[in-house]
Amino acid sequence: MVGCPGAWLMTGRPLLPPDADLERLSTWAKYRNGLCESCMATCCTMPVEVKVPDLVRLGVLDAFEAETPMKPWLKRLQKAGVVERHSPATGLFTLARQSGGECVFLDRQTRRCTVYEQRPDTCRKHPQVGPRPGYCAFRWRG
Repeated sequence: MVGCPGAWLMTGRPLLPPDADLERLSTWAKYRNGLCESCMATCCTMPVEVKVPDLVRLGVLDAFEAETPMKPWLKRLQKAGVVERHSPATGLFTLARQSGGECVFLDRQTRRCTVYEQRPDTCRKHPQVGPRPGYCAFRWRG
């Protein structure tokens, strides 16, 4: 029934787009308010790049510690399974992912962010900023 508009219209529920292929941007749905409520949080399976202020807001790095040399605290965050890697060229950190490829902060049962109020700027700005601005890789959660 996924992507079957008639089935959705018969149930009286809002019309939902067909499931997107994460790798094919042309299949992504135009974002609209409320779409996330029915989604499998597909955006949370894409790499999440963050900056130092994001790590501080997430509570995984103390603001004072952020002013110290990076090597010790980066190693600690990698060992703790919070950060996967750091790119010296961009200054960005990539958050670690769970075994299924989801963001380390995504609850696998509810498919909701466990740090929503503290989420990184990358997540706050999605889908206005991303591979296809204004569109999201919607996949029905039903």
